[in-house]
Amino acid sequence: MKAPIVVHRTGPTGGRTVTINDELAGLIHDDRDLIELLRQAGIYDAEHCLDDPHWIEWRGSPAHRYEAA
Repeated sequence: MKAPIVVHRTGPTGGRTVTINDELAGLIHDDRDLIELLRQAGIYDAEHCLDDPHWIEWRGSPAHRYEAA
């Protein structure tokens, strides 16, 4: 089963884009941004999803890292 949330690789200026169900959800710069983005999408227990591979796939860069590539 594919995770519905993908945190994509860091960009050249830092930050990571997030897709939810293959739709662009936003750009984040830290875990707080990610939690807020997920809450806005209706996932109210977001902080408990960050390391759950059933919910989130961290793609292209290590999890919880947001520095420029």
